[in-house]
Amino acid sequence: MPLRLAYSTNGFADHRLNDALQVIAGLGYDGVALTLDHQHLDPYAPHLPARVDSVRMALDAAGLDVAVETGARYLLDPWHKHQPTLLSTEGRELRLDLLRRAVNITSDLGASVTHLWSGTPPPEVSHEEAWDRLLTGVDALLQDAERAGVTLAFEPEPGMLVASLADWARLRDALGAPDRLRLTLDVGHCHCLEDRGPEECVRAVAPELAHVQIEDMRRGVHEHLPFGDGEMDFPPLLAAFGDSGYRGLVTVELPRHSHAATATARHSIGFLRAAEAAARSAAAARPGGTEDTRP
Repeated sequence: MPLRLAYSTNGFADHRLNDALQVIAGLGYDGVALTLDHQHLDPYAPHLPARVDSVRMALDAAGLDVAVETGARYLLDPWHKHQPTLLSTEGRELRLDLLRRAVNITSDLGASVTHLWSGTPPPEVSHEEAWDRLLTGVDALLQDAERAGVTLAFEPEPGMLVASLADWARLRDALGAPDRLRLTLDVGHCHCLEDRGPEECVRAVAPELAHVQIEDMRRGVHEHLPFGDGEMDFPPLLAAFGDSGYRGLVTVELPRHSHAATATARHSIGFLRAAEAAARSAAAARPGGTEDTRP
């Protein structure tokens, strides 16, 4: 089965949301990752229930699945990017409130995945205190997720408290591996900092996946690049997803390319579908391999 490709609305920041959905669907994507932000479904603007209903109708009309993301840069603090977080000395309750709103919006959209990450500890906070704050916050949010029937998809992010798959495992185990807590895997981050290759990471964590983000990247440099501008080898990576049976969204994550959103989205889906075809051809060429010719 082809991968279910999606595109993040944070890469369409200069488009109205309905226009972005029409372009993304028109290019052949299966879904979107909807970043809650001031220009795209602001969770703090008036008349939220009516606006959520309108977005749900637009998604249904476009035939798009959706995951809800919470990585807006300045939604909570106009001075400091991605602040406050669950680790902050002041304002942790603001981040928890945003995440709770996101869980409810996810449910109201008829979706099942809310994405989140840890943030970076303030300099005055010890490593262990930061972990205590994170565990307390995520544990509280899990209760909301359970009531709403939503899965929390936690992303390890380079430079944050939970940066690696090992950090993710610590978080999961410390909370007792709850069913409502799963993993967002950004495969570029795997190439950037993990000891294993991205395809090995996919195979290692496939049963835990709730969401996937994808882009090109260079080793040791956390910069999301258009496909072909980095170092990653995509046919083996996409083959690993096919072998794992993962059927969630695989979301193109290029938040710094809104200035060329339509062209970048078009290039991305063409590149990824070509890489899928190359992976199928390589599988068919192996001894005993057969290519799936079903429509």
